[in-house]
Amino acid sequence: MKRTTIFVPEALERDLQLYARREGKATAAVVREALAAYMAEKCPAAELPSFAAAFDSGFTDTAERHEEILFKGVSPHGRKRAAKRR
Repeated sequence: MKRTTIFVPEALERDLQLYARREGKATAAVVREALAAYMAEKCPAAELPSFAAAFDSGFTDTAERHEEILFKGVSPHGRKRAAKRR
């Protein structure tokens, strides 16, 4: 989660704090819920860009093989891998 600062009129802050207290929630939680509801109404998910399958590799087992793929040719502590012996 990222911290941010917003400026609101004093009357709005007072109403926000009273509402949060009545609901038994933190003020920040009320603000997050309100922003999420606002964004859902103003910018439906269908309008947001989707990166699903944008980088499709054609492989179906990438999640299972992620360590093998990421660390291919890499050894611990920068040591070179010894040649395989027969």
